[in-house]
Amino acid sequence: MRTSNAPGRWWSAVREDVEAALARDPAATSRLEVALASSGLHAIWAHRLSHRLWQHRRTRLVARLLSQVSRAVTGVEIHPGARIGRRFFIDHGMGVVIGETAEVGDDVLFYHGVTLGGRSLRRVKRHPTVGSNVVVGAGARLLGPITVGDHVQIGANAVVVKDVPAHSVATGVPATTRPVDPTASDPDRMFRDPALWI
Repeated sequence: MRTSNAPGRWWSAVREDVEAALARDPAATSRLEVALASSGLHAIWAHRLSHRLWQHRRTRLVARLLSQVSRAVTGVEIHPGARIGRRFFIDHGMGVVIGETAEVGDDVLFYHGVTLGGRSLRRVKRHPTVGSNVVVGAGARLLGPITVGDHVQIGANAVVVKDVPAHSVATGVPATTRPVDPTASDPDRMFRDPALWI
């Protein structure tokens, strides 16, 4: 007889998400506060369930309805088809939109108002692929089937319509990129550039 460890995996993922939120939100005071009051976490948890439902054609309508309820409650719209990695955190939450064919790696942080949008009406891969260890600033728009590499920072209100190489910063409208030194030891080095916040 085969036994399932699904509840154990689910609980482990929830704990992992809470720890990631606590580590990335300096205003958070406890795990309980984060678990009960973080709309970004609630949106992620709802998405993880709706994404599972999306995998089966019979439950796709249920998945879409769950995602719409989550949108109404949290202000975050994530299509059930989007693929989201581990320890993803949305700070503040409100206004984030993640399209159906978007893919997001592990240890990614989004601020409010981020859009992973499409530039095509065809049924193709039309949304961005975001690597791991990426930070996307408030109001940034990543549009089309672009690829954002690992260890990238996207500035606030940037409009990204081209690929962004790993270990770089992208700012402006349209966004331009520049490399950062991946060996620098200062953990806040990428947050010191004012262009990331305006």
